[in-house]
Amino acid sequence: MVLWRQTLVLVLAVFFLSWNPPALADWTHPLSFSNAELSRRDFSGESLQASEFSNANMELVNFAGTDLRGAVMSASVMTQAKLHGADLSNALVDQVNLTGADLSDAILRETLLLRAIFTGVNIEGADFTDAILDGAQIKELCAIAKGINSKTGADTRESLGCK
Repeated sequence: MVLWRQTLVLVLAVFFLSWNPPALADWTHPLSFSNAELSRRDFSGESLQASEFSNANMELVNFAGTDLRGAVMSASVMTQAKLHGADLSNALVDQVNLTGADLSDAILRETLLLRAIFTGVNIEGADFTDAILDGAQIKELCAIAKGINSKTGADTRESLGCK
């Protein structure tokens, strides 16, 4: 029995001494940026699927072309954020201040957007198919909706259900 334990200890020691863990950059998401100060950060073109940005300050952040599918951005400030061409499908963007944000050509399919603020946003070509918005938000966005999304082919007005 003692020989078995010594052999096991030796095998485990060799394994852990020879194990080369992946670099930090190789770890997969989700990442958490909750409660973070991220203003003016450049995340353009990155893959941030299922990452969490709750209660974060993301004023003037650049998410252009970023994969944000399934991300959580609840109760964050995203004034003047660049989200051109970003994919926010299935994301939680509730209670987010998007004043002056660029959502042109963004994909917001099945995204929860309740109580988000859309004052002065650019939504040209954005795809809101099956997004969850309240009636007042839809009315506000329909007043400025135009364009076709370059990736999904969805008409912005149709995806919002504008009349």
